[in-house]
Amino acid sequence: MARRPLPRILSNGTAQIAQIARSRELARTAADSATDVLHPVITITKGLRRLASAGRRRWAETPKDKRGPLLFLVASVILVVALVPYGPLLAAITLMAAAAWQGRDRTPPAPEGPDESQTQRLQSLYEALVPYFSAAEDPAPLFAHSGDWEKAFPAYEFDGAGRISHLVVRYPAYFTDGEADSRARIEQLLTAKSGRGREYHFAWDEEGNQLTIGVLAPLPTDIAAQRFVTAPGETVLGFTDPTQVHRTLPLTHGEEQRDVPPVVWRTGIRSTEPNLLVMGQPGSGTSTLLRSIALQALQYGDVLIVEGGGTGEYACLTGRDGVLAVECGLAGALASLEWAAHETERRLIAANRARQSGDPAPDDTRRPLWIILDRPSAFAHVATADGYKDPQSLLQVPLRHGRAANVTVVVAEQFDGADTLSDAVRQQTRARVVLGPATAAQLEAVLGAPPHTTPIAQVPPGRGYARLGSGPVHRLQVPATPDPYDDATNDAHRQAVLALLPPRTTPADAEETLATEAVVEAAVAETS
Repeated sequence: MARRPLPRILSNGTAQIAQIARSRELARTAADSATDVLHPVITITKGLRRLASAGRRRWAETPKDKRGPLLFLVASVILVVALVPYGPLLAAITLMAAAAWQGRDRTPPAPEGPDESQTQRLQSLYEALVPYFSAAEDPAPLFAHSGDWEKAFPAYEFDGAGRISHLVVRYPAYFTDGEADSRARIEQLLTAKSGRGREYHFAWDEEGNQLTIGVLAPLPTDIAAQRFVTAPGETVLGFTDPTQVHRTLPLTHGEEQRDVPPVVWRTGIRSTEPNLLVMGQPGSGTSTLLRSIALQALQYGDVLIVEGGGTGEYACLTGRDGVLAVECGLAGALASLEWAAHETERRLIAANRARQSGDPAPDDTRRPLWIILDRPSAFAHVATADGYKDPQSLLQVPLRHGRAANVTVVVAEQFDGADTLSDAVRQQTRARVVLGPATAAQLEAVLGAPPHTTPIAQVPPGRGYARLGSGPVHRLQVPATPDPYDDATNDAHRQAVLALLPPRTTPADAEETLATEAVVEAAVAETS
């Protein structure tokens, strides 16, 4: 078969792009060369403009009764200069010299090297690292007492308060940077010496024997709940640093708009992390995250909420379109979760029959079903006392087989109730979130890997870390999604949540009552 040539736009596309790039580079080089050549002219022009403005200010400050003598004096000077041999030439040279002096760059030069306090801070940090980065057998140690810190710290930056904001540390090759304990000791020391109360990011370069420390800016806490620009099956857990993800979402903040990098959790049949586990301390924002997930899930699917705390955090969702139930009692929780297990099995059977017949899956199996369980440990204690089974036992089928049936399970628990989580919840929740203050051991136990940043003790609500499957650990800030029925809620955030709530659904018994009332009214009208 003869090979057909590519279209001209495809065959010449690469050459055209390269030509455009070369043209831009030539234009940039020409502009830089012109700036260098015309730099004296630019300086003299700037100086003349400054001299003219100074003259105008002098004339405006001169009283009106003295402006006549001043004009006479200036005219006399000009006449004398004109009559003196080579006077105009000397005057022009003097004017150009004054303009060049006035038009010079007056920006003070940046200080070379750190000042005395910064040098003392770097020296103390260097001395603190000596016991960890030195060995007695090293003939030329990079770290030694009273040594030179400039060889060990090739790059450094300080913030306005005089604390270290960026630092590059060179360490000897024999340091055990592959061991987690050794790295943790260095990170703890650098955090203490550089200033507590900030989050640091540590980037270890084992090949180059370098450690880069950077101070992370705090994540925005003023992002309210809103409709995020996502595809079906994508849920925004929160927002993170711009260096961690390669995607941004356009958000509205009052009258302003900005792009913020999100942490997107993908669910559905092709998801590798179909279920989510949220852990945190009391008041850390776990219920806020679950409300945010529920509001996003209601846009494309149905939601079943089981609350073990009994505080009414999800009362705003009761009776809404797409909300199947909001249960706070043990009996209702058992009945709802048992129905969810049977519904998952029904969906699996229907989808399997459709695949065997070569038909597409039924519509009632493709609509996502979300099971949101908040604090199941509260039900576990009550069920054990009353002789009922643990509601978590009913989650085995949705957790293990829910992905094929478009069923997603979200479980939130506090650290004090982590021991009550069932094996199915621990094994089948590959997407993990930790909110609130937590130790490094707690973060690694839940997320499966330590974060590359130092956790701090005081964090705002909804602040934590997230890890999706075997991916990296991200810093996370949950969008503000408070309970709109709470009196202590910010009014702007309350209105944002209320705007996202679906309309209320008329119950079936209410519809029957309305129909009966209509029949009675019609009969009364006929008899009258």
